[in-house]
Amino acid sequence: MSNDYFQFKQFTIWHQRCAMKVGTDGVLAGALTPVEGARHILDVGTGSGLIALMLAQRCPEAQITAIEIDDDAATQAAENFAASPWAERIQLIHGDFNEYTSDILFDLIVSNPPYFTDSLRNPDPHRTQARHNETLNYHQLFLRARNLLQPKGICCVIIPTESESFVNDMASRHHLFPQAVTHIYTKPGKPCRRVFITYWRGEENDLYYPDMKTEQTLYLMDANSQYTPEYRKLTEDFYIKL
Repeated sequence: MSNDYFQFKQFTIWHQRCAMKVGTDGVLAGALTPVEGARHILDVGTGSGLIALMLAQRCPEAQITAIEIDDDAATQAAENFAASPWAERIQLIHGDFNEYTSDILFDLIVSNPPYFTDSLRNPDPHRTQARHNETLNYHQLFLRARNLLQPKGICCVIIPTESESFVNDMASRHHLFPQAVTHIYTKPGKPCRRVFITYWRGEENDLYYPDMKTEQTLYLMDANSQYTPEYRKLTEDFYIKL
């Protein structure tokens, strides 16, 4: 049985009422997201609030909005925000991203989106909502993100590797173009399971050239199942020990 909470160096995530618990995908998204110059950040589908809190720690000047549709997760995220050192800089919106409007445009939008479109549905409707894209698919995510981003603002997602081509195509339809791509491997010899992609918001007359993006590879563990120096360095400000 998993613990009701996960303790990080500067904050605690309680997640016993959330369908999706603290996991590696969320930590990677919170640590890999480029934050330089970001003053207004939107976390879509915040769940327990993990990514929003990691970005609050990394961006002392940023105002962060976190949106969550699930009742229990939204309540728990609000509690986690209130108990954190950055409560005054994080706003929780309990609602549907498809209906969300804002008076400001964001410099950065990040999401660890639901992605199991074809796999067997979980009997728990809350977990199904968190893991499947029935309430928020990639088209809706990118359509809304483009409208909420500043010109040249960025949108970041972590997705399954097998969805990379499809997601890139969907993003390009909304003039969101890959700026940086990180292929994430558990360890050498294993297939790539996740991809973290940063898209920048272009204009309708912008052209996209494939060589405009940078690519890198991240291994979480080495051949001896020890965490790599790269992963340790990436997460050293968050994990108490690894």
